[in-house]
Amino acid sequence: MINLSPGILLIADPFLKDPNFARTVILLCEHQPKGSLGFVINKLFDQQLHHLVPEVMISNIPVYFGGPVQMDTIHFVHQQPELIDGGVEIIPGVYWGGHFEQVVAALNKGLLEPGQIKFFIGYAGWTDGQLEGEIQEKSWIISHSDTTLVFEQQEQLIWQQSLRNLGSNFAMMANFPIDPSLN
Repeated sequence: MINLSPGILLIADPFLKDPNFARTVILLCEHQPKGSLGFVINKLFDQQLHHLVPEVMISNIPVYFGGPVQMDTIHFVHQQPELIDGGVEIIPGVYWGGHFEQVVAALNKGLLEPGQIKFFIGYAGWTDGQLEGEIQEKSWIISHSDTTLVFEQQEQLIWQQSLRNLGSNFAMMANFPIDPSLN
């Protein structure tokens, strides 16, 4: 079994009913005894970054629903530590956070491509022992991170591909219907 640590992926079980997390993949960014924090990487938010941050002059930058906690906050993961100071490396080449002013400046100058940074509104959070309990209940399937999936722009493919990456035992789950009683 994979240990819970920053950088792992939490793949929602096909039958997880919670509307916040159905068919989602979460990038875990922090896991400590006091709790855990991560971002849903495959659920597009209904507004773009320039709608939420007026200083951003570039349109068409997607924002993802990071989770239901603190929906008034914006977070990001990126692959550009030479442009953005202060990020925490969660897996090789993938950084969480950093100086937001540098992000805005780099975006406005055209130095950041959408495939190098991903923005989230809110986050997914768990208190002490809560995530472990959900894993024991089989709500989540744990996987090592895949940088390609983290920055994938076609969010509708991420959940299925995450399962397929785990091999044939999980690949068939990618095609399970959302409600098996309708099958």
